[in-house]
Amino acid sequence: MTDNERNLNTASTSLGPKFISLDEAAAMTSGTRVTFAPGMPALFSESLKNICFVKGVPLIRVVHPHMGFDKATGKDRQASLYELTSQTGLPTMFHNQERPRNVWTEQLALAERIGAAGTPALVPDDMKLRAEVFGLCAVVLSEDGMIWNMRNLIDTPLGRKYGYSEEACAAAPAKIAAVSSLIDRRLETQEKRGSHYLVGDALTAADVYWATMSISILPPPLEIMPLTRQNERGLKYFARNSKIPAIAEALSKRIEDHQRYILTTYCETPAVLGGDPL
Repeated sequence: MTDNERNLNTASTSLGPKFISLDEAAAMTSGTRVTFAPGMPALFSESLKNICFVKGVPLIRVVHPHMGFDKATGKDRQASLYELTSQTGLPTMFHNQERPRNVWTEQLALAERIGAAGTPALVPDDMKLRAEVFGLCAVVLSEDGMIWNMRNLIDTPLGRKYGYSEEACAAAPAKIAAVSSLIDRRLETQEKRGSHYLVGDALTAADVYWATMSISILPPPLEIMPLTRQNERGLKYFARNSKIPAIAEALSKRIEDHQRYILTTYCETPAVLGGDPL
């Protein structure tokens, strides 16, 4: 049995949602399929899942191939994904027979287009507000943004994929803190005008992405993010991030309240991760 077959077997037999293989997902001609790491709050997958939850888009969950080489075959575990999509990032989003989406901007646009009638518009029609939404999302999600720098806090294969170096590691806490401080100031301004949201007076993609991604520096309680065998180490890592002095100083009660409000009011909570619950 190869590593990927073993992972798929575990995902299918553990309590929780069913996951299909990448080959099965690629062969399908209908439905919205998104790749996940079962049991893990992989931040971009978890964010896309929450975006789709808000938009009422039913998802078929797919096991995302792990990085590295299969012990049994010696082959790159992500070779098939690369052949399908010309990239290996998590998550990959398939919809019907359309081209795969791998970038958060394209995934958001697709979710907006196929979302159920009556669900919140996560991308405002007003262009000024739209610019504010995408600007806030960019400093969290894009290159050299908060998540990019969070990956550079420690030397791991994922960190090296995103440019880990001693210099990047040293600079990362201040950059993460700068984004957190920006969000805090934004929430303070919005609070004064009576809004619970980062932009305007309604939920937008900025709220969903920030609330989900902020798990990496402000882990929520177990009733929001359950513990699994697969995420136990990752959640401990996120908790350590929250205690890095520069980051801890930038976090506020406003940020915590906003995270909990958005996740519990609009998103799938407790998070359904699959894997092996603890």
